[in-house]
This record gives sequence, C-alpha cells and structure tokens, in this order.
Amino acid sequence: MFYLNQPKKQRDKYVKYLKLIGSISRIYSQSPIPYLYYRAAENIFCLSFEADDLSRSDVSVDAKKKNIGIGLKTFLHSNGKTLQKIAEFNTMSPKIHNSVTIEEKVQTIAELRNERIRITKELYGLKDMFYHCVTRDIGVNNIYEFSMDLIDANNLSIDTVSEKSILFNDGINEYSFNFSKSTLLKRFVCNDLIDTVEIDIYKNPLDFLMKNSEEFTEKSELIIPKEILKSQSNNVIFLPLYAPSSKQFEPAEKSGLNQWNASGRDRHSDEVYIPIPAWIHKKFPNFFPPSNDYSFDLMLPNGKMLSASTCQAGRKGLMSNPNKDLGKWLLRDVLNIPEDVLVSRQHLNEAGIDSAKLTKIDDGVYEIDFMPVGSYERFKNTYRE
Repeated sequence: MFYLNQPKKQRDKYVKYLKLIGSISRIYSQSPIPYLYYRAAENIFCLSFEADDLSRSDVSVDAKKKNIGIGLKTFLHSNGKTLQKIAEFNTMSPKIHNSVTIEEKVQTIAELRNERIRITKELYGLKDMFYHCVTRDIGVNNIYEFSMDLIDANNLSIDTVSEKSILFNDGINEYSFNFSKSTLLKRFVCNDLIDTVEIDIYKNPLDFLMKNSEEFTEKSELIIPKEILKSQSNNVIFLPLYAPSSKQFEPAEKSGLNQWNASGRDRHSDEVYIPIPAWIHKKFPNFFPPSNDYSFDLMLPNGKMLSASTCQAGRKGLMSNPNKDLGKWLLRDVLNIPEDVLVSRQHLNEAGIDSAKLTKIDDGVYEIDFMPVGSYERFKNTYRE
C-alpha cells in the first residue's frame, strides 16, 4: 500500500489538509457529507506526499512519485460499490462505434484502455500504477487503494447491453462504457479500508476564513507577487505535433514528426522535429534562444535529459542533438510506430495527445510533456493576436 508506506509526517500533513478543506464544505454545500473538489484532492495529495502533479496531462495517472503512478479519485461512498470514470475516448469514438458487433466494440475499448496505460508508463518511466481513492460519507473521508489493472482482453464477458451503455467484466474488474460520452467507468468495490479521516464542518466557514484573513495577509511570503505570476505565464508554451497549417490537424508527410521521410538526402528513420509556429516567436520572443546555434537541456517526462535546439529557417522546429534521440523516444517508445510508417492523426488520437507543453525552468533548461487533443488550439486561441 502506497499510503501506509509513506513517512508519518507526510501522512499527518495529508490528513490535516483533508480535515481543513472538508471543514469549509458549507461554502459549497449544506450536505453533512464533506465536499472535496477533485482538483483540490489532487493538489492536497501532491503537496503532502511530494509527488509530481500530472493531472493536466490527461494520461492514465494524476500524480507520480519516483517510478510509481497514481490515479486520484474522490467520490461519494454511497454503497461502496460505485462506477467511476477512468478514461475518455472522444477522439476514438468513431473506431468504437464502427465496430460491427458488441463483442468487437468491447474488444476495441479494452485495447484502447490498455494502450493508454502502456503509453503512460512509457512517457513517465513508471513501474507500477494504482488508484488512491477518497470516498466521502457523513462526517468522514475514507481512504482506499486499488491496483490499476490492464483489462484482460482474452477474458471479456458482456453482462448488460443497452442503447446508452455496455456493462462488461474481465473476471477481475467490472466496467461500463457510455456511448454518448465515450467514457469508460470501473466499479470500485470499497472493502479494504486503509484509513478514516473524521471531518468537523464549520457552521459558517466564511467567519472562520475572515478571522484568519489578517494573519494570512500580514505574512507576505504566503502571497505570490503579481510580477511572478505574470512571468510564470510567459514560461509555458504549447506546440502542435501536427502541421499547424493543416485543416485536418494531420502531421505533414515530409516534415515535423515525419521529417525522416523528407527528400534531398538519406535520413535516419528516427529523424523528427516538433513544429514551432511563427507566431510563437512573436508572442514569446524570449522563450527560446535567439538562434539555432544555441543548445539547451530538454527534460523528458521520464526524467531523461536530451540536448536540444531550435532548427530550420526561422527557428520553425524543435529537435534533439543528435536528432534521432527525440524521434526514437517519441515514435518508437511512446507512440509505438514501426519504422518507415508515417505518423498519422490516427496515431495521435489513439495515444490521446496532439500537443507538446514546453516549460522554461531556467535559461538553458526546459521540460517537455505531452498534452491531450485540442490543447494547442486552445492555447493558440488564447494567446495569438
């Protein structure tokens, strides 16, 4: 069990945070059941256990500590046997719906789920993955943990079929797939309780916050200056993994992730670059070094460090040095694409990603992560003039 193996100091901090956030539940609800927003649960977990927050990456886990991935869930305890969402397959909905028989649909769902887990493990160098769940009941938070199993695609059994959903199992877990939302749910059977956190809910939480507000504002180190917040917003950009000019959001056949297929000279099968649209340089002029001659450190999600630089005329691409290092990791290890096969939109959709997030940690040091479908377009619509 992850929770019980963490230092007592961290567990105590986690319990204290759960008590505190639960105590102000009446800001949101009059229910005797503590309110815990899922984003708050993610932040509390990561702060308490010094874990990396992956919740914005839309992968199969929400946090990572060393080589362990954690899916974080909070939900009403109810009867202790509820179905909870574990994955969305919006971009792959046509593939599921186009499967002819119910058996084929379930097989496709299982394969897509297992591929997402594989990609998450590869991206972040994970050895193990599990769920940490906080269930909420009258006056308490209960803590449970469950293994994050692959779906046994060779042992699928269909239980119930309706126009809206399919209920199936693999002999280990029970799952439900909702057609209209393209979401996969798993039944969490809460039998093995790890810990219980009693929550005292304030009658008027605003009074509590008001009484302590002067103490908070007097301690300036608790307040993030606006200048820092503004600089932080300029230290993150999103790049498309497809051709920015493509109306279908497809990777180009002879550039970008398919640079290896370009004509003019012999190229290594792992030769790639990630496109950098021209407007990025105009909007964020100091994000990248001033020319292609400057190299910098690029940290992958699994912690491996690559040497990288901008490339092409107008610094229109991001590549590694040597070029094949980024391609080998992205094309072969993550996307699992065979050599000499063009990267397509289908490959990106199956992986659930189509954008790269770059964070500038310091001069000459950057982090890269991969983001869910549509992330670059939302970023562009927000920042491009």
